[in-house]
Amino acid sequence: MTYLEHIGKYFIMLGRVFKKPQRAGVFREALMKEIDDLGLKSIGIIMFISFFIGGVIALQTALNLDSPFIPDSLIGFAAKRSIILEFAPTFCCIILAGKVGSYITSSIGTMRVTEQIDALDVMGINSISHLVLPKLIATVFFYPFLIILAMFLGIFGGWIAGVLSGLFAGTDYIIGIQTDFKPFLIVYAMIKTLVFSFLIATVPSYHGYYVKGGSIAVGRASTQAVVWTTILIVIANYILTQLLLT
Repeated sequence: MTYLEHIGKYFIMLGRVFKKPQRAGVFREALMKEIDDLGLKSIGIIMFISFFIGGVIALQTALNLDSPFIPDSLIGFAAKRSIILEFAPTFCCIILAGKVGSYITSSIGTMRVTEQIDALDVMGINSISHLVLPKLIATVFFYPFLIILAMFLGIFGGWIAGVLSGLFAGTDYIIGIQTDFKPFLIVYAMIKTLVFSFLIATVPSYHGYYVKGGSIAVGRASTQAVVWTTILIVIANYILTQLLLT
């Protein structure tokens, strides 16, 4: 199958996602389950990585700006910009693409190879909407909160790293954070997060829904889903940066 055929099937799938949704009670129950599986269970790894990566960014910035002519407040400013613009929205979403994307593909793919999806279709249920729409809404609405948490913990981790290492004063770091703060940068990060969340939910779902074969095919589809989701996130990141920041 060519890339154009995959693209066509992907957009056809998206068209079916929003048609004939399930009853409100069934949909609400599925949505709560997906928020727990895809969102709440990812909080721990995002908190852990954000805190320590923020510390690393601050320490590396401090070591590379070791000059008496450069104020220490620039360390906080550079760390803030790096975390808000790239680390939190892009790096964290790539991590989520690996963790969540493989789970989505394997769960839907297992249903495909065990003919559970065929059973849903026989009962007249829109299987794509039933399986994908709760995941899509859960990621699009919950991941912005994860990214905001990642921003806060990354900046806080940088402050802790500076205080513990003694490379720069905590007050200078806070001054740098407050210097030239532009609210649009938060808006930019949230726009990127929404686009990345959409890709994280739909691309692995596509690979899982159309998988053919047995358990080995499901494993192969999970790998492909993570790779393609990551590639699309990087491409989307470049396009959005060009559109919104230039």
